[in-house]
Amino acid sequence: MADMVVVSWELVFRASVFIAEEMGVALRRSAFSPNIRERMDHSCAITDPDGNIVAQAEHIPVHLGSFRVGVKNLLNWLSREGVELGPGDAVLLNDPYISGTHLNDVMVMEPIYVDNRLIGYVVNKAHHVDVGGPVPGSINPGARTIYEEGLIIPPVKAVTKNGLQRDIINMILSNFKTPEMAIGDLTAQLAANRVGVARVRELVERYGVNEVLNTWREGIEYGRKLALVEISRWPRGVYEAIDYMELDDELLPIKASVEVSEDGVKADFTGTHGQVEAPINAVYGVTFSAVSFVIRSLIGSDIPTNEGFYGIISVVAPEGTLVNPRRPAPVSGGNVETTQRIADVVFKALAKALPDRVPAAGSGTMMNVMIGGPLPNGGYWAYYETIGGGTGGRPGKPGVSGVHVNMTNTLNTPIEIAERQYPLLFTGYGIREDSGGDGLYRGGDGIIRSFKVLTRARLSIMAERFRTRPWGLWGGGDGAPGEVIIKRGDGSMIKLPSKTVIDLEPGDEVIIETPGGGGYGSGK
Repeated sequence: MADMVVVSWELVFRASVFIAEEMGVALRRSAFSPNIRERMDHSCAITDPDGNIVAQAEHIPVHLGSFRVGVKNLLNWLSREGVELGPGDAVLLNDPYISGTHLNDVMVMEPIYVDNRLIGYVVNKAHHVDVGGPVPGSINPGARTIYEEGLIIPPVKAVTKNGLQRDIINMILSNFKTPEMAIGDLTAQLAANRVGVARVRELVERYGVNEVLNTWREGIEYGRKLALVEISRWPRGVYEAIDYMELDDELLPIKASVEVSEDGVKADFTGTHGQVEAPINAVYGVTFSAVSFVIRSLIGSDIPTNEGFYGIISVVAPEGTLVNPRRPAPVSGGNVETTQRIADVVFKALAKALPDRVPAAGSGTMMNVMIGGPLPNGGYWAYYETIGGGTGGRPGKPGVSGVHVNMTNTLNTPIEIAERQYPLLFTGYGIREDSGGDGLYRGGDGIIRSFKVLTRARLSIMAERFRTRPWGLWGGGDGAPGEVIIKRGDGSMIKLPSKTVIDLEPGDEVIIETPGGGGYGSGK
């Protein structure tokens, strides 16, 4: 190993961030599913030996914030169970009550050893299109427990001393509906972590192990200090807001009390509706992710997004509520929909403190579309995508039309790719004109996306903002609500609720209209 070289902490920190980015590139390029290969529904990070986030790539917000919770949960679980991770081992899991998101997000972590010394971990999450359960895509709108959502994978060693544990992998693949796609994505995740381990070792070879660990600590401390400096410019106080989740004919409140102090930001969700027997409960990792996303967005300036930043955020989420349920509550929609509402309500509260920074509400839904079924010649297909909408109008500018908003940072699935791999024929894709709220600065418009199925299939929708509209700010109008319509082959039309499962026949058309963002300010 090279002699230790004295180096700026920032050089090693930036190199570490680049390593996380390179992991993401490796994962995307080697993945099989369009959901990862095209939409980039994955995230990567590096931690120190204690599981503190050192560096993360600019991937999916709901994944990234959850790493802080999920990695610590996993290390605690391994310690309790007496499981050690040695060189060449990799642990895999998707249990939301450990990993911090939902079953579709398979998390893979590998230790980094240098001369038999543990110096950290590399970790990634990737959204697998299907992880079992009764509906294609595994995000089951009718689930009353987590057992009705898909296969629950506790932490298991998928790799031991560089050897793939085929019995474990085969058990997993036997429960996923599209095993050929799943094995490609799983091995891509394992390969991405190997890239991260190799690159961190190269850093150590160049600068020395102690120097790398010291600079990681300095980077975390710098992140903390810089975040506190930024927060010190915010007005002190407690700011409250309320927003709602849709469930059948009910509106379920999510209440947030956000305190800005010299120690950072505290978000308290006391008063939020209790957990429900429906998949809109959000595990604590999701709630922390949404809060940290809002704070990071409003800081704006270039600060390290590592444990230093995450450490200035405190989240109080009472157990047994929508924002911190107890097992076995179902949570698939909490990761994709409730997370959006948590972000909305924290933005709404902080608008009272930072009126010149906070935009009106964006579309407020990931508009999850899951569809699939048996193929005529054998096998099974499952397709998943989220569809963007409009962002809210903002101080000095209108909102943006047709983009993914807040807790998702994915691309769309190109129509050419979807039609080539699945029995779908797209009939429309464009901006939903005039769906943004009026105001001095209009909200961005949503999207209209439609397709016909070419074989019998089952469609699941998991969405929000069908009954409540994305709110405007300071006199701005609300954005248009979302809508999904089925046009049957006989010409009849069916308007779907925001969470539903429906069987389709060949030639049925699905027409999806996503919400526009709220307007900002009164007048034009």
